[in-house]
Amino acid sequence: MYSLKPLLNKIQKDWHFFELLKGSGIAFFLKVSGMCLGYIFTLIVTRSFGASIWGIFALSIVVLHIASVLGKLGVDTALVKFTAEYVAKMDPVILKKIYQKSMIIVIPFSIFISILVFFLAPILAEQLFHNSFLIMPFRLISFFLVPFVILTIHSESIRGLKKIKEYLLLQRVGIPFLSIILFFIGFNIVKSWMLPLFSYGISILVLAVFSWFLWRHFLLNILNNFNKKKDVKINYSFILNVSFPLFLSNSLMLIMGWVDTIMLGMYCDATCVGVYNVAVKVAMIVSVSLTSINTILAPKFAEFWGKNDLMGFERIVKQSTKLIFWTSIPIIILILIFPKMILGFFGKGFEIGSIALLILVIGQLINVMVGSVGHILQMTGRQKVFQNVILIALVLNIILNYSLIPLYGINGAASASMISMIFWNLACWLYIKIIYGINTIYLPFWGKGKI
Repeated sequence: MYSLKPLLNKIQKDWHFFELLKGSGIAFFLKVSGMCLGYIFTLIVTRSFGASIWGIFALSIVVLHIASVLGKLGVDTALVKFTAEYVAKMDPVILKKIYQKSMIIVIPFSIFISILVFFLAPILAEQLFHNSFLIMPFRLISFFLVPFVILTIHSESIRGLKKIKEYLLLQRVGIPFLSIILFFIGFNIVKSWMLPLFSYGISILVLAVFSWFLWRHFLLNILNNFNKKKDVKINYSFILNVSFPLFLSNSLMLIMGWVDTIMLGMYCDATCVGVYNVAVKVAMIVSVSLTSINTILAPKFAEFWGKNDLMGFERIVKQSTKLIFWTSIPIIILILIFPKMILGFFGKGFEIGSIALLILVIGQLINVMVGSVGHILQMTGRQKVFQNVILIALVLNIILNYSLIPLYGINGAASASMISMIFWNLACWLYIKIIYGINTIYLPFWGKGKI
């Protein structure tokens, strides 16, 4: 009879792998919980107001996310790296100064972007999406931009401390949970089509305040527990030299993630956008394991790289890739077998997105097989390389969307998304293999998972 004891002993001896399993396990549970709450919120809204109103909500959230990336200037991702690195070096004074100067950069700029979105709402709605009905939702979402930036900055800083539970409660669970509660409260008072956006926005505001208090608590503990080294000056250029390439790559990644929805909004009606957005949400279930493991991997990569432990770095890369693959395969198989049934849960008419869903899942399959290539490049000082790869992928995505959406609608958008995702994953994998000599792809039935 096979015993798990040798495997458990091996895991316990490898502290970093144990931390990876523990952190990713917590992350997986909370991400799944957050996704389930997100799908419940989607289900409630689509069944209450239909696909058209959900399409308007989805486009408004696109504007919020793109505007927030502009407002953050990449500082959120940079703080993951800085926090993990300087806590590992036991130098909390530098971390505190970096955080303070980061907020001085981000807050005024995000306020400026918020004002810009408010006044540009008519142009975005009428000229880009040809729908004046979107002016009011876009203006409403501009008021929640600054709280969203504050929430992201503090939650990413907490992630750098490897406080995965707190990070995910803020980023993944809190917003849909509060949105559902606020939606039900509001629905009993007034059945307005703006209710989903109000619920979502107020949830962001509440969590932004909570995230500030939580980060302040953790930072004070770090300052009290670690030896305070000699004070040093931190220039704004020091932060921006790291954050700006991350800002560019994150901006490109976000735009690429939403460009299909944006271009569908330009060529199709809100109902089409709503159906496609739900298909994208379902396809994203495949990557829940990848994103869960990435939550702990990003600070782990920064920690190994900061200590120049290349053997440990390679080991954690290979361990994580195998873990991502085997935990994603069951979800992929389930979606491939029951695409229409899954989409049918969201209401009548959503089944038409089943082919698009299958196409998107194929792209996600390649994504999970390749592993955390983006985080590897970003946490090892190769953020400019990642930025250039994503830029090429974005241009490819736009060209494909422009060519395929008028001919094939949501299936064309899904195909464009799939091809561009496969391109940037394989390009990053090839670069990492050539420069670092590390193969991140895991193929279990081909030479013991190696290429």
